[in-house]
This record gives sequence, structure tokens and C-alpha cells, in this order.
Amino acid sequence: TMIKENLGVKTILGVSNVSFGLPQRELINHTFFTSALRAGLDFGIINPSADTMMRAYDAHMVLAGLDDNAADYISKYSLQADTVKKVEVSDISLKEAIKKGLKEDSFNIAKNLLNEKMPLDIINDELIPALDDVGAGFEKGTVFLPQLMMSADSAARAFDALKEKMIALEDNTKEKQKIILATVKGDVHDIGKNIVKVLLENYGYYVYDLGKDVDYDVILDTIKKEKVTLVGLSALMTTTVDNMQKTIDLIRETNNQDVKIMVGGAVLTRDYAQKIGADKYCKDAMESVRYAKEVFGE
Repeated sequence: TMIKENLGVKTILGVSNVSFGLPQRELINHTFFTSALRAGLDFGIINPSADTMMRAYDAHMVLAGLDDNAADYISKYSLQADTVKKVEVSDISLKEAIKKGLKEDSFNIAKNLLNEKMPLDIINDELIPALDDVGAGFEKGTVFLPQLMMSADSAARAFDALKEKMIALEDNTKEKQKIILATVKGDVHDIGKNIVKVLLENYGYYVYDLGKDVDYDVILDTIKKEKVTLVGLSALMTTTVDNMQKTIDLIRETNNQDVKIMVGGAVLTRDYAQKIGADKYCKDAMESVRYAKEVFGE
């Protein structure tokens, strides 16, 4: 770091000399290599056949933000090696573009499909099956969180291409089913909630996203004002799970017995969700979609 800052030159390092004469040299080497990369090493002389060295390098690229969407890492270390393969738009379906996380391709393919199919048919034949496939893969551990998010974003872009025609054809007598999402009072983590929101919207639900650190009254007022019958609550910190229970208790106490409540978050379990009075514990975003379908009889 000092050399780069003071002299502005590139750096090259033969990594393995540091471990000469020591046992378990590879352990020392890959730890030293990782430290050097973090300090700004430009070029390392390593043994490319040493698995731990290459794994350390690949992991560093993800953590340093040098592997966009962890695409190379996922390609190398998962069974979904073809997920990040570059393809021509003309060679793939909208379903495949969404599954591969190709946002702009998804938009363009969806737009072209409007010349052949109605928007609702495109959603039912392409968007929803793609999200179902990705969600199933996520549950099995063959699709990973960056892929899930990329696919959800791609489906959203495809939906953008369909919106204008959908509005023109929209049956205003048919209302979308409404869902409230909120991260409970005192909790400022909302990544999981945001993923759930994108998926629910792509499945055709109208989502009132109340944000994070949401006061009890805001949730209660929105339920009453918008006549919502499904609420999703999120909490990531153990210190805010009590606030989730208080929110549920207040919903029940204010004559909202017909309102269904689904909960999620890293600190929750199915048993604890049941204990605090939730109707459904959702271990991931796809579980929330399935429960919404169940609640609304779809």
C-alpha cells in the first residue's frame, strides 16, 4: 500500500516465499495472498493449480466488488454454470432471459413478443414460469441470492415493456389483491423485504411498501384505509422481534381478525413465528408468493 500511494506504481509479488520452511505452506500462502490483494496487489505469482489459492482469489474478486453480481464466482462454484453465459438475444426465450438475469434483453424480448401475444399471456407463459423455476432452484440451493435478485429485476424490466399495453387493455373493474410489507419498528434492514416486494409485484399483486423502522400506527392505519387482508412483516435483529410480536398483537386487537400475517427474517423460525401469533413463517421470498396465492385463493 505504501509503495502504491507514494510511488504510484503497479506491484507484483511472488507469494510462496513467505512460507518457506513452514508446515502447511499452502495455508500461509493463500492467507498472505488474500492480505496482499486487499492491500492493493496488482499481480501475484502463484501456483494456479493450487485450489486454495484460486478459491481465495475468486472470493476476493467478489468481496472487492470486482466480480459484478458474483457472476464469475457463481459460474465456477455452482451447478448453474450456464446462468452467466453470454448469449444472443435472438437465441433465447423471454423465460430464459429472465432466468439468466439479462435485464435489457428481457425488456427487448418482451417488447417484441407484444407483436404476437397479449401481455397477460406473456406474463403467464414466460414471466411467472421463469420466476417459479428460479425460486425452486433457490430453495434447492442450485440458484443463489444474486441470481434470484437478477432474475427478479429482469422480470421487472420485462413487465415494464408490457405495462403500456396492459394499461390500455386494463379491466378497471378487476382490482389487484393488496399486500402490506414493512420492516418492524426499530429495525433498519430491508434487503429481504425488498426482494419479497419485487417478486410479489411480478406476480401481479399491489404492494404497499411501508419501508423500514415502521411505527405500529402506520401499519394499522394502512390496513384500515386500504382494506388490506395480508400483511408481511420483516425483522433481522433479535432485539426487534419483540416489536414484531407487538405489531401482530395490535393488529389482532383492532378488529383485524380477518387479516393474515406472514413474517420473515434471519432471526425467525417457524416455531417462533407461531409463538408470536403469525399465520405464516416465510423462510424466503418464494414462500411469501406461495402464501399470497393461498390467501387469495389463486
